[in-house]
Amino acid sequence: QVQLVESGGGLVQAGGSLRLSCAASGRTFSSYAMGWFRQAPGKEREFVAVFRSGGSTDYADSVKGRFTISRDNAKNTVYLQMNSLKPEDTAVYYCAASRYYGTYSRASYEYWGQGTQVTVSS
Repeated sequence: QVQLVESGGGLVQAGGSLRLSCAASGRTFSSYAMGWFRQAPGKEREFVAVFRSGGSTDYADSVKGRFTISRDNAKNTVYLQMNSLKPEDTAVYYCAASRYYGTYSRASYEYWGQGTQVTVSS
């Protein structure tokens, strides 16, 4: 069982930056693929980024070049650095853990955090 707790959300002006953190419980954090998803009001939850246990990363096209995912296995924490934020980035951001490869699909993630709100004003 893995428990995930996100933090770092808030209100920021367009062009600003935020850093989200996701702290995980459990002794096998390094073996999980860790992903970030987001859900805007009235929309489906969508993939943002993933950092796999082997070290590979992937990003949604909408955030490439602006967002960076990283992880610290010693601290059981995954981060999402978000730069050049746009109003369309406004959403609840969720951290997720996958025992397997960690794809773009929500279905491949077994554990989810409660989410943290990010609001970008224009």
